[in-house]
Amino acid sequence: MKLDLLGILIFGGVLLIGLVAITTIIVTGIFLIKALIRYTKSKEVREEKGTFKKSLGEVLKQQREDCKMTQQFVAETIGVSRQAVSKWENGTSDPSTSNLISLAKLYKISVEEILHEVK
Repeated sequence: MKLDLLGILIFGGVLLIGLVAITTIIVTGIFLIKALIRYTKSKEVREEKGTFKKSLGEVLKQQREDCKMTQQFVAETIGVSRQAVSKWENGTSDPSTSNLISLAKLYKISVEEILHEVK
């Protein structure tokens, strides 16, 4: 009788451990599936975050090149030295607010558009 009771207790314990393990696996699987669904639905957000943002200098240089202008032309047009334009484009210095506005007008875009591209 004692042996049967001991066997039943052992069997019950093993069964309980098995149920806990199965429940843990099921719950983990549900969490994984939910996480994967959320991940796949966030593709647009991930792509937007993954787009490479540029430094102000890179944006200014790209705008100048898109407008097919030289640094010398830009400098003469807004009244600064060619070296100043070079420093802005290589990131050594930043243009003043008034120069940034002048650059935006010259490139026929808004200051907001320039700054939107900056990281």
